[in-house]
Amino acid sequence: MKRVVYSLAIGIAFLGLTSSSEVTYPYVKNSAFQIGEMLKYRVTYGFMDAGETVLEVKPTSKKGDNRSLYHVVGTGKTLGGFNAIYRVHDVYESFIDQKSIMPWYFVRNVDEGGYKINQKYTFKHNYQKVNNGSKDFKVPMGIQDMISSFYKARTLDFTNAKKGQVYSFKCFMDDEIYELKIKYKGDEEIKIRKGKFKVHKFVPVVQTGRYFESEEDVQFWVTADKNKIPVLVKAKIPVGVVKMHLIGWSGLKNDLSSKI
Repeated sequence: MKRVVYSLAIGIAFLGLTSSSEVTYPYVKNSAFQIGEMLKYRVTYGFMDAGETVLEVKPTSKKGDNRSLYHVVGTGKTLGGFNAIYRVHDVYESFIDQKSIMPWYFVRNVDEGGYKINQKYTFKHNYQKVNNGSKDFKVPMGIQDMISSFYKARTLDFTNAKKGQVYSFKCFMDDEIYELKIKYKGDEEIKIRKGKFKVHKFVPVVQTGRYFESEEDVQFWVTADKNKIPVLVKAKIPVGVVKMHLIGWSGLKNDLSSKI
């Protein structure tokens, strides 16, 4: 009898451990982007073309807890005479879960005027941790990285957005957790190099005085269609205004119906 009771107890304990180790991952509906998408931006300072940024969504055989991933590669570089003044060559990579739009791996290789940063993060969402190669950090399930945040934001639903509405999610950057917030400012029509677009306007909710004097110092406009592509980003800095314009795209998941 004792042996039966003991065996029963062991069995119940085993079942308890098994059930507690099961992880339920979030699901995020993605109707905005797909493998094969490429977005190209031109960075301008005043009237001069200063740099170029390209974002690509690529296939990968890499897995995160045996789950399928997108391989997103973002590159940034200076152009022309700006290479002599302040040469920039940045490469960012994020391996993003296709169902939850959260990162499993992040790589950052930055060379900006000789200032270099090399980071590699492994996200362990099943343990709610991020490892930077030498240390684990406790993080909430579904936390984003610097690149995946761009794609996570494109899955947000703006259908019934009201002016002043704030959207937020958490991001892990430079071994710290940040809460990213964007505020909806309304719908507009804007004209850029590639034509005229119907757009949603947003501003990031920033800590006034930390990086910018006010939240209006940074503004961005997103296509008012299913792709939700930022077409223009404008930032006021102490020495002028920096803009990032969409100048090319391919492999979009949906028609660019916002283009007028």
